[in-house]
Amino acid sequence: MLLRRFYNEAFRDEVLAPPFAELASRGLEQHLPVMCDFWETVLFRAGLYRRNALTVHRRINDCTPLSALHFTRWLALWTATVDQMYQGPVAEHAKIQAGRIATAMNRRLTGAHDPGRLHRSVRTAVKEEPCGW
Repeated sequence: MLLRRFYNEAFRDEVLAPPFAELASRGLEQHLPVMCDFWETVLFRAGLYRRNALTVHRRINDCTPLSALHFTRWLALWTATVDQMYQGPVAEHAKIQAGRIATAMNRRLTGAHDPGRLHRSVRTAVKEEPCGW
């Protein structure tokens, strides 16, 4: 449910819709199991996700150049979606890990290196718009 809600919001988001356009056109059904494996691996060390997430995002970046704004928006939307649906240690861990992922992807894909900037931007965005966009 979390992933489905998150992606449906991302598809409608003015900033995130362009990089998510191909996925939106193909539909979620094929992608959701992959992302479930990814997050189960990130959160519970399940070892189910064996792909290279950076390679996938490099292809996206080739089609739609990504910026810190995309990663900030992705993280704010993820944080808001988690907060709407869950609370507790696993929810907090999901938000922390998402912040680390967004920061690393931003650095590797855009060359920007400003640790904590995304986290500060997201904290501000979530406080200003706690229910998403």
